[in-house]
Amino acid sequence: EYPFTRGIHPLMYRKRPWTMRQYSGFGTAKETNQRFKWLLEQGQTALNVAFDLPTQLGLDSDDPFAEEEVGRVGMAIDTLKDLEEAFADIPIDRISTSLTINPVASVMLAMYLAVAEKQGIPWDQIRGTTQNDVLKEYIGRGTWIFPVKPSIRLIGDMVEFCSENVPKFNPFSVCGYHIRESGATPVQEMAYAFEIAIAYIQEVLSRGLNVDDFAGRIAFNLDIHGDLWEQVAKFRAGRRLWAKIIKERFRAKNPRSMILRMIAGGGGGGLTIQ
Repeated sequence: EYPFTRGIHPLMYRKRPWTMRQYSGFGTAKETNQRFKWLLEQGQTALNVAFDLPTQLGLDSDDPFAEEEVGRVGMAIDTLKDLEEAFADIPIDRISTSLTINPVASVMLAMYLAVAEKQGIPWDQIRGTTQNDVLKEYIGRGTWIFPVKPSIRLIGDMVEFCSENVPKFNPFSVCGYHIRESGATPVQEMAYAFEIAIAYIQEVLSRGLNVDDFAGRIAFNLDIHGDLWEQVAKFRAGRRLWAKIIKERFRAKNPRSMILRMIAGGGGGGLTIQ
């Protein structure tokens, strides 16, 4: 119950284990499809799709700027046919798919929905997330294409579209993770993540939507480093603060709108060579 300090469900992971989705994708769509199938056979319960840098930046694989980067840190997607091949024989209505892509998230979601249509799956049965957090790209990664205002407008477009047409899909995931990996402290990580989320919420509210129409689909991607108690305190404080922001600042009525829904992963910057 509000303010959800201990967790967003009464029994949390004692009743239902967290979703397992390894960040994966490489080379061609066919190679990635084989990897996806293997992961699901091993017991993975969802997919987290890695795209190569040219795809993340909206470049075709034969673009001169894409040279030597095609398929290196994720799979290369140039056409709808590529994405169809990546998800061939995968029941995307029975799993959740995270599309880890930002400035061209709207294009990738459109292609993913087209794949669903070709598989005969209604949009309202599609579950998943697009990362779609372009503001953190200016801070932490650099894979941005458009200036700030048009980029935020695109995010607003996706939230509005998903609220009406793909109600089980999370249109953006705010990434404190990348900010922490760029040198921020845990406190700064949460502060920047919440401020970015507020900017997106304000954009959507300016279109006439009610906060309860979409806040329950907001997701966060947060960092975990080696100090256990610091991480526990960060998550507990984050849940309380986010609930308070949504309830008191944005006047949400639905408790689901107030919960801090997150994925969290081990911070690469804190790892050591074994």
